[in-house]
Amino acid sequence: MFREEAAKLTGAMVRLIGNFDIAEEVVQDSLLAALENWPVHGIPDNPGAWLMTAARRRAIDVLRRDQRYAEKVALLERSIVPSDPAEADDRLRLIFTCCHPALAQEAQVALTLRAVAGFTTQEIAAAFLVSETTMAQRIVRAKRKIVEANIPYRVPEGPDLIPRVDAVLAVLYLMFNEGYLSRGPQVASRRDLAEDAMWLTSLVARLLPDQAEVLGLIVLMRLHLARSRARFDADGEIVLLPDQDRTLWDSAAIAQAVEVLDRATSLASPGPYQQQAAIAAVHSEARTWQETDWAQIVALYDTLLRITDTPVIRLNRAVAVSHVAGPRVALGEVNDLAISLGGYHLFHATRAELLDELGETALAREARQRALELCQNPAERSLLERKLRR
Repeated sequence: MFREEAAKLTGAMVRLIGNFDIAEEVVQDSLLAALENWPVHGIPDNPGAWLMTAARRRAIDVLRRDQRYAEKVALLERSIVPSDPAEADDRLRLIFTCCHPALAQEAQVALTLRAVAGFTTQEIAAAFLVSETTMAQRIVRAKRKIVEANIPYRVPEGPDLIPRVDAVLAVLYLMFNEGYLSRGPQVASRRDLAEDAMWLTSLVARLLPDQAEVLGLIVLMRLHLARSRARFDADGEIVLLPDQDRTLWDSAAIAQAVEVLDRATSLASPGPYQQQAAIAAVHSEARTWQETDWAQIVALYDTLLRITDTPVIRLNRAVAVSHVAGPRVALGEVNDLAISLGGYHLFHATRAELLDELGETALAREARQRALELCQNPAERSLLERKLRR
């Protein structure tokens, strides 16, 4: 609840105050006040309203120290707890403010994940495969730039809107990924975060109904969530795709998503989210694991690489290649990624699987052990541990 409410509060406070640092300070103070108050007096009927009131009072106290913010104090004193539509507007405004072209795109994405999704600096650093210190510095510089450049807190219109879409979609994509399979050690997945990302993407789609990549991202999210009931067993253990009970997949949602993908494709504006959605659609439409069209998936990955070439995409493509050309060819492609993905647990886990198929048991165990050292997600760790015991 704190994660969800913190994003709403931050959006409202940035709108009212216009200063990221002060907004984050008062939001953290209000959460701390709740941690001290609620265990004693109970959780209030409307926790969001309680936190908003606490944040507003704290903001007034902070701003009164500086006479330059007299108008902001007056505005806060007159303000009321925002309704749901205002909350949605605040979050969209906050996303587009963070994704202003005056900021470097990686800084845009990092700041938005921090302010809107409530990610920790450690989680954002893991998503970008950089150190926590590097990411912290990036976020601080981005917030400073927003203040210095006097970037307006609003959803842009007309020609100003399109240049920000790529960064906005990148944020929502990473936000969904964290919800779908968390990188942190606390939980295996955070479905509320994944659904929140899909909801925010749908708000962007209302602004840009004919943007193919916005539709592509929505399809990608819907297809993954349509299969989510089969991803974990009753004990919370990961069930890999070959072993999933496909009767648990939401076939109606899959069919609807594929229709939207066809509409996106008809707009003749290809992009990486549409390609990833197409790959997910091939998996989703296969009635069994054995019927998966791996040749088509490899072809789709080849197209994706021509649009955006990253080591992680090449790693995923190598998995598909193993089903077409065999594990030895795939292992060669994976080994070529050792320098760029040496700190990524799925690189080592993928190598372990391929080495197992080739009968290299000792090397597979070594790779899987390294994957376990790098992995934090509890369900993924449990899977690696089970395989090591076997």
